[in-house]
Amino acid sequence: MSIDTLPAATAVFDAEADAPAEPDERAGGREPLTKRGRVRLVFAHIAVYVAAAIFVSPIVYAFFSALKPNSEMFSMPPTLIGSEMRWSNFADVFAYGPFLTYIGNSFFVSITGTLVVLAVSTTAGYAFGRLRWKGRDAVFVLFLATLMVPQEVLVIPMFQVMQWFGWVDTYQSLILPFAFTAFGTFLMRQFFRGIPFELEEAARVDGAGPIRSFLQIILPLAKSAVAVLSVFTFLSFWNSYLWPLIVTVDYAAHGTLPVGLASFSGLQGTRWDLQMAAAIISMVPTTVLVIVLQKHLVKGIAMAGLGGR
Repeated sequence: MSIDTLPAATAVFDAEADAPAEPDERAGGREPLTKRGRVRLVFAHIAVYVAAAIFVSPIVYAFFSALKPNSEMFSMPPTLIGSEMRWSNFADVFAYGPFLTYIGNSFFVSITGTLVVLAVSTTAGYAFGRLRWKGRDAVFVLFLATLMVPQEVLVIPMFQVMQWFGWVDTYQSLILPFAFTAFGTFLMRQFFRGIPFELEEAARVDGAGPIRSFLQIILPLAKSAVAVLSVFTFLSFWNSYLWPLIVTVDYAAHGTLPVGLASFSGLQGTRWDLQMAAAIISMVPTTVLVIVLQKHLVKGIAMAGLGGR
């Protein structure tokens, strides 16, 4: 390099040194955080951890309460852990009453009810969101208006209908009255309207009708929304208490878990220890369901209400 080229080379070197550093590919292509950004990130993590602790603390207290003797449930001052850890409380739950029957009935009612709701909501959502027919929007508004009616107002009319059909104290009465929900139809309609119409038009050019387009194109693209609706519906049936309490006569035969939890309170007192243990047991299936479908739940909730034409 000659002496004449040294100033130019030095200027180029200085310019490169002063230029902002390019994002490191090994760091995911993201620029390094500033001091303010790092502080915000720390506070965000702290807020998430505090919120998680607030929501988890009642579950932790209920779990340790299920291991206490019944006489120490309301001891003062309150303690998290009792004088002894009674793991036998979880086994005594099944000896106290027909708890296995309650669990089996809840699984049958929740799974069957969820399948019926999925069948009805997906087809109705497809009809309201993808098909064009006269009076569609007016019927949909009328359908949504049923969401404003509280369940307590419908209890007596529904019970009279069940009596008329002869379905009192049957599985049909626990499932069918809530199988035609406007919420599920609205959720599926919103998701279906976000799917490009060109996909369905291309299928119709190839000779596919509405039913085939729904089964082979639209429904496979709606797995996330179906997962969201499945979880919400399963939880609704699983936690339903008022309607099973009213429409069920023989609790030992057709009682569900929420009704079974109330059976630990009687004339001779309440077995709070067993009731807490039974509540912890009843939480296991729903917790597993949410964990398994977590990825689809996040995606479905994020996408369900964004589309529309």
